[in-house]
Amino acid sequence: MSTAEYAVGTVAAVAFAVVLYKVVRSDAVSSALSSLVESALHAI
Repeated sequence: MSTAEYAVGTVAAVAFAVVLYKVVRSDAVSSALSSLVESALHAI
């Protein structure tokens, strides 16, 4: 692959990481993960 293809792949990977970070840090996902962890800990 050429350098330009690596650059495009890197930019795409960074953009995907930013979107994933924003989704995971959102209030809805954060509260869902918290409740999931709490219910798992209470089940023990």
